[in-house]
Amino acid sequence: MIIIINPNSTVSMTQAMLETAHKACPDIMIKGWTSHKGPVAIQGPEDGEACLPHLLKLVEKASDDGASVIIIGCFDDTGLDAARKLAVCPVIGIGQAAYHLAALAGARFSVVTTLCVSTPILVANVENYGLGRNLAKVRASGVPVLALETDVEASARRVLQEILLAQDEDDIQSVVLGCAGMSHIPAIAGPEIKVRLIDGVRAAVQLGALL
Repeated sequence: MIIIINPNSTVSMTQAMLETAHKACPDIMIKGWTSHKGPVAIQGPEDGEACLPHLLKLVEKASDDGASVIIIGCFDDTGLDAARKLAVCPVIGIGQAAYHLAALAGARFSVVTTLCVSTPILVANVENYGLGRNLAKVRASGVPVLALETDVEASARRVLQEILLAQDEDDIQSVVLGCAGMSHIPAIAGPEIKVRLIDGVRAAVQLGALL
């Protein structure tokens, strides 16, 4: 049983991750949990710190309930190291999974994320995973996390524009979608996008299925 824990309190985002996960691995039992006491979205270090106590309680519960794999459903990989110290099963961050898959898929990748406040966190994570030489650039689309759900068309258009810029300017083979709320983007990308698009939720679930 894979348990995806959403560190923010937005239930619709948990549901969207769960739908993506089920499509990726339809034969595996996957559950989605929401941290109802967390912030409504995680945008920057302050939100990351605020969500930690509630997130780690859910990690401990998931481990006690017999999860085979726990996935942290935030692209910042919030609390990943602390979660691994609590759980007896593997814990995967969706950012971590996406970066490693991108590094396997080609020599270089860029990340298209939401707001610039998240950029330093993502760059540091890539470096910590030993993949700094594979990273071309982290690009902020200027789209707030919740706008990916509340203003779907406009936010998707802006994300796709940034992906095209990355494709044209960064000398890359892949673009990592730097938010759990971007899982719908590959399905609506047009033929003008030639690079591989990597969604962290899908990547984490597929890797989790192998563990």
